[in-house]
Amino acid sequence: MGRAWALLKAHPYVSNMVGYTALFASADILQQSVSTAGVDWSQTAKVALVGFCFHANFNYHWLRGLERLLPGGGLRKITLKVGLDQLVAAPATISAFFIGLSLLERKEDPLEDWRGKFWTSYKTGVVYWSTMQALNFALVPPVARTVFVGGISLVWTVYLCHLRQQSYYINYP
Repeated sequence: MGRAWALLKAHPYVSNMVGYTALFASADILQQSVSTAGVDWSQTAKVALVGFCFHANFNYHWLRGLERLLPGGGLRKITLKVGLDQLVAAPATISAFFIGLSLLERKEDPLEDWRGKFWTSYKTGVVYWSTMQALNFALVPPVARTVFVGGISLVWTVYLCHLRQQSYYINYP
């Protein structure tokens, strides 16, 4: 564990990018293993690509920016960080997931999944991510926060992949 920590501290961007992307792709494999008869590696590659190109980069820079804006801990700062995370990052990352995969799949309407599933995802995410990010900001050193988010994204991405595979849509005004 000491070597992994030293590597993370020496190369935080690369370590966070690789770690986050691997966890993102693992979530898709896990979801497919539970939901289907096998793994569609093409689908997993698309999820990994969205994870690498957007989610890992966004989360790395977003979490660093939050720490610069509101350095340190304490109840007030952690609450502000969580609130900003839910108001800014959550809609961006959920949207990137649904729209990014739809674009990679060349869907005729790349906003269809987003329109039908965004609000369900967002409301569920507010509960899940508020708790997880509070733990992240309170207990995890800034250098390891993106990898921590990647780890807890494993569960979240399994949920999103499952929701995305559902044929129903929930329409809100």
